Amino acid sequence: MPSFKLQVQDDDARPEVWRDVKNEFGTLLVFDKEPEARARLLELFPVLVKLEQFAAGPKRTRVVVVNPYQDIDEEKEK
Repeated sequence: MPSFKLQVQDDDARPEVWRDVKNEFGTLLVFDKEPEARARLLELFPVLVKLEQFAAGPKRTRVVVVNPYQDIDEEKEK
């Protein structure tokens, strides 16, 4: 089953650069379920998420799969 992480784009000069969202200890926030990741994203960046919902600017937050090939790798190991 894939894991999900949060990313935010916060540099107007370089919109192609996304940074991973980390907790207060500097470790990557990882979630087992996408809805949990999206809820945490809304909790951490409510203004950015709401702006995206109303198309009031470019996309600045996202939830991505940590390892999109994890299922395939697990099948190969069996």
